[in-house]
Amino acid sequence: MALNVIEEGGFQYVEAGSGEPIVLLHGLFGALSNWNHVLDHFKDRYRILIPLMPIYTMPIINLGVRGLADFIHDFLVYKKLDRVTLLGNSLGGHVALVYVTRHPERVKAMVLTGSSGLYEKAFGDTYPKRGDRDYIREKVSMTFYDPAVATDELVDEVLNTTNDRAKVLRILTMAKSAIRHNMRKDIPNIQCPVCLIWGKQDGVTPPNVAEEFHQLLPDSELHWIDQCAHAAMMEHPQEFNQILDAYLQRLKQRNIL
Repeated sequence: MALNVIEEGGFQYVEAGSGEPIVLLHGLFGALSNWNHVLDHFKDRYRILIPLMPIYTMPIINLGVRGLADFIHDFLVYKKLDRVTLLGNSLGGHVALVYVTRHPERVKAMVLTGSSGLYEKAFGDTYPKRGDRDYIREKVSMTFYDPAVATDELVDEVLNTTNDRAKVLRILTMAKSAIRHNMRKDIPNIQCPVCLIWGKQDGVTPPNVAEEFHQLLPDSELHWIDQCAHAAMMEHPQEFNQILDAYLQRLKQRNIL
């Protein structure tokens, strides 16, 4: 599905549908297209917004999970949205967690899938190897239970990024910020309902991370997807969307949405 990317107000984003707003936040190596299946499934019943995280464009002095949370706040203010559901994958989940601790009154609910914020295994233990396609393929494949999901297109996207020294420095800066900004002390204070959708074979944010999130969050559900790793919405989109759909219906029954 070709995405219609809107560029205005200093933001790049996708928007479709009407109704209750759901804001989708991609990860460090993510892209707007990561949410294609979610967008296609929900756009007829919800207002879906997917902002492009300015990881490679924002002033590097502001680059970090706090800076990205500030960016999301600016985006929501620009779109005149004061009560939303946030859905974040990986770093996007971490940004959602930071955002809700700063602006709890603006978030109705959250959905986290493979979220950082407690623990994550970084992209690599060393500086990403420039030009080494096999190395990049191995690292990208870690995102998925089935390595075949790591298509040539995905590998090429990451390869092009790691061949750009300025982008690699930003990736490392962002990754270090995520590691430093551990949310363990803040999470028990998050009062909004949270749905955790996790791959049973996630090697980046392993299952015990999901279990700890579930224990720490006062109002949470935890759902597992088998034969699935770090990007459930891409690897098992039908099952992911079914879980999310049912959760949103329960929120409506609670008069939260």
